[in-house]
Amino acid sequence: MHNIKYTVYKEGEHYVSQCLNVDVASFGGTVDEAIRNLVEAVELYFEDDNQGNYIPIEHALIGECNING
Repeated sequence: MHNIKYTVYKEGEHYVSQCLNVDVASFGGTVDEAIRNLVEAVELYFEDDNQGNYIPIEHALIGECNING
C-alpha cells in the first residue's frame, strides 16, 4: 500500500489531478472525479510493477509566487 500526495487545479473546464509521488496525472469534470480518476490511474500504474519509481513524500506544501519572464 502506498500513501500518495497530489495536487488538483482547474485547467479550462476540467480539474487536473497530479500525483507527486509518481509521474501520473488524470482529470475530471469535478474535483472529486479528478481525484477518483487519479487514484485509479495510480493503481493501474503500480499494476505494471513500477514500485521502484515511487518517491515517498512525508509533507507537501503548495506555494505561489510571481517570477519575471
